[in-house]
Formats: sequence, C-alpha cells, structure tokens
Amino acid sequence: MERKQPVALRVDVVSDVMCPWCLIGWLKFQHVIKHYRGVIDFEIRWRPFELNPDMPADGVNAAEYLAQRYGVTPEQSAGNRQNIAETAQGLGFAFHWGRDFRMRNSFDAHRLLSWAEAVDDARLGDVRHHQTALKMALFRAHFSEEKDVNDKMILVEAAGDAGLNKDKARRILESDDYADVVRAEQAHWRDNGVNGVPAFILNGRMMVPGAQEPEVFMRVIDRKILGSAG
Repeated sequence: MERKQPVALRVDVVSDVMCPWCLIGWLKFQHVIKHYRGVIDFEIRWRPFELNPDMPADGVNAAEYLAQRYGVTPEQSAGNRQNIAETAQGLGFAFHWGRDFRMRNSFDAHRLLSWAEAVDDARLGDVRHHQTALKMALFRAHFSEEKDVNDKMILVEAAGDAGLNKDKARRILESDDYADVVRAEQAHWRDNGVNGVPAFILNGRMMVPGAQEPEVFMRVIDRKILGSAG
C-alpha cells in the first residue's frame, strides 16, 4: 500500500517577544506538531506584533505597566505573574520575574526575526529553523534571564545562539534594514483582524487566537486541514 505524503501546513504565528502567553501558546503548540509527526509537515513563520509600539527604549517596570494598561493592583499583578510562571514551568520553561522585571521595546527584535526568516528562505532544501531558534533565544533572554532584548549586544548574542551570523546581525541593528518589512507586516495583520496575540494563522486563512490547548488546534486541523486533504 502506497504511503501518503505528509500534508503541508503553513502556520504564521503572530506574536510579540514581550508576550508571555505567546511563549506559552507556542510551547503548547509543540504537542500539536508532535501529534501529527509524519502526517503533517509544519512550516512555521513568526510574524511581528508590538503590544506597545510606543514603549520607551529603556522599557518600564512590568508591574507598573500592567497596572496602568489593565488597571490591576500590585497584588493582582503578582498573582497573574505567578500563574504564568507556573503554567510555563509545567511546559518545561523557567520564568524568572524579579521585582525589577521590565517590559522592553521589541521593534529591533522583530527586525532580526524578519532577517532570520529571509536567511531561512535563502537556504533552499535546508530545514527552516533559524527564525524559530531566534524567537526562543529572545524568549529565554527576556523571560528566563531578565535581559534587555532592546539592547543591541543582547540581540547580537541571541542571533549567535540561533546559529545566525553575529556580524551581519550587528550591521542590521546599526541600520534601518527590515524596519519597513516589520511595519508593513504589522499593518497587514491588523488589517486582517489580529488585534491581540498570540494568533495562529493556518494556511493563511484560518485563525486560532490565544494560547489554546493542543486539543483545540487538533480539532481544527482534523476538520479543516486533514478533512479537506483526505
């Protein structure tokens, strides 16, 4: 009996490095990828979204930011962060939220992620991995190590950790390269109904919003992707 070829599925993950639920959503999605191993070939692309595009260069205290943006008390903020940390821990990721943990400007991080996508696209026949590796390096730097991911030295180190050329990353950060790409993509996703993150776009037409449980994605994929492919 002839074995069927895996079904190709492109997933555009619209997210921000500053968003803990974007990380948690991605960690949950790993179970989806594992579940369909050999059945679906996933092509993952990370898309930019800034939770606060007006964030100052040196960032703001996270507790103060949450209180101002969402009207939560310091106690509520601490409880929310503890819930996030415990959820991430259960998924194998260590959060470190110190008293001085800060939200950062993420525009330059998105510029490097757009470059990483271009690097992957240029490597025909190679497994796409640099962009996802960079995204995870940025998540670790921000949430696990409390580093300033708006600092060019930190961004260059993250690029190196992802297997990218550090000198090239440095040159990009010292220029305006990929700035227009990031702005255009952000506008595109806003125009297409993405007003919160994470948002997982399947094959460019089906959006699954939020950090959903794996079973939610599986129901959509079984019905809308594998059902139509069968």
